[in-house]
Amino acid sequence: MESEDDNRLPPGVETAWGLRKRPAKGPKPALTLPRIVQAAVGVAADEGITAVSMSRVAAELGASTMSLYRYVSSKDELLTLMQDSAIGHPPPMPPGVGWREGLAHWAWSMIRVLRLNPWLLRVPVAGPPATPNNVAWMEQALRCLTGTSIAEPDKVSVVLLVTIYIRGQATLNADLEVAWQGKQDDTYEGALNGYSALLRKVTDRRDFPALHAVIDSGAFEATDSADEDFIWGLDRLLDGVERLLRDDQE
Repeated sequence: MESEDDNRLPPGVETAWGLRKRPAKGPKPALTLPRIVQAAVGVAADEGITAVSMSRVAAELGASTMSLYRYVSSKDELLTLMQDSAIGHPPPMPPGVGWREGLAHWAWSMIRVLRLNPWLLRVPVAGPPATPNNVAWMEQALRCLTGTSIAEPDKVSVVLLVTIYIRGQATLNADLEVAWQGKQDDTYEGALNGYSALLRKVTDRRDFPALHAVIDSGAFEATDSADEDFIWGLDRLLDGVERLLRDDQE
C-alpha cells in the first residue's frame, strides 16, 4: 500500500518549484532563499564544491548556521537549488533551425554553462532532471526532435547520449586544466603538450605498435583546441542520429 511519503517530492525539487509552504507568522526573516543560494554558488565558484557547507554559507552571509535551516533542510537540498540556479534557463533557440542545428546549438549552450561553472560537474547526479531550469533544458532538447520519425522513448535516449557526451568533454577539459594549474601553459592545449614525449619514454614500439603509430602521426601534439575536439565528436554523434532517421525512413 502506498503511503503519503511515497508520493512526496524530494525537498530540493519541492523548494525549486515553490511548492513548500513556509510559516507566515513571526518576524520578517533577515535572509531569503535566493540570497542563500547565491552565496553558496559564490563559495563553490571560488573554492570548489567541497567547500560548500551550511556553516560556510552561513558565515558568508554573516548569519548563524541554524538560521539557514528555516529555508533549506539540508546540504543536499542546497546543492539541488544551487545547480538549478547556476544552470539557468536555456538560451533561446534560433528560429527556423532543423533538428541537427538545434541539438548542436543546445549542446554548445550547455557546455558553455559547464565551462563557466566547472563545480557543477562535481555535484553528484541524484536522478533525472526534475528542477525548473533542468526540465526547461530537457524540454528544449526534446523540441529539437519534434516532427522527426524518432520514437518518443528514443528521443529521450538521444538527449541522454548528447548530455553524456557534453558532460564527458567538460569534465575532461576541467580535469586537465586543474592538473596543469601553475604550469607555463595551463590551457587545454597546454595540458596535452609533451604527452607524446612522455609516452615515448615509458612505452616500447614493439609492445605498443598501434599507440606509436598514433604518436608518430602527431595526434598528441595538441594541434586542436578544446572547441575543435568538441565539434568533431559532436558531429560524429549527430551523424549517428541522422543515420537513425534514415533507417526509420527506409
